[in-house]
Amino acid sequence: MTTLFKPDTLARLADAGLDPERLPAHIAIIMDGNGRWAKSRNLPRIQGHAQGVNSVRSTVEECCRLGIQQLTLYCLSSENWKRPLNELSFLMALLEQYLIEERQEILDQNIRFSVIGRRQELPEAVLRQIDENIRLTRDNTGMGLCLAINYGGRTELIDAFRQLAQQVRDGTLRPEQIDEAVVSNALYTSGMSDPDLLIRTAGEMRVSNFLLWQISYAELWVTERCWPDFDIATLRLALRDYARRERRFGGLK
Repeated sequence: MTTLFKPDTLARLADAGLDPERLPAHIAIIMDGNGRWAKSRNLPRIQGHAQGVNSVRSTVEECCRLGIQQLTLYCLSSENWKRPLNELSFLMALLEQYLIEERQEILDQNIRFSVIGRRQELPEAVLRQIDENIRLTRDNTGMGLCLAINYGGRTELIDAFRQLAQQVRDGTLRPEQIDEAVVSNALYTSGMSDPDLLIRTAGEMRVSNFLLWQISYAELWVTERCWPDFDIATLRLALRDYARRERRFGGLK
């Protein structure tokens, strides 16, 4: 309801041409095209990743200002470990730097920070910063910011099914009790609403193993812009397009 929005949020929504009643509660973004952005400028691929951090910052800030409840960013897939070692090392260092440098801004914005994905392959230094941000923001009440790091949708489902199978084996869960809610609660995103809007940059028309269960009814929006060029104007364009769509969830209007 509009009464839940602060006056400055309503003013910003009006300035963006957005109806508060037709905002997505949860936006998920596949941040693609960092390497292509760099290549088109004759720069090393790592420069694309470095530039992409600016788009992360502006997107997080704008979603907070517009009253979005949840933002999930696909930072590193479980398949990305196939990339060159120097690029992966840079990505880990960049991630650690982001977690440290943005910590105060996250706190100032009252953001609840979380991470999904398998932890075991991540460097200890990165895990320490992840856990510190989670600890410091645990009681915050603002927008949820979730980073998908070493994440894969199929891996998530495998982990969930193993967990449920173990519960059945232990006698704490009967097979006939397994329904959509039980599966959802076994996923990394337990307690989080499903995405309403999935944004993908760089023009690719695929979901790349991202939130496979959760995006069943998400609206998809693709831009040709590479992630380092993704700005507030592009985000607002996606939100206006989303607002014009009719979501029926398999039913009739």
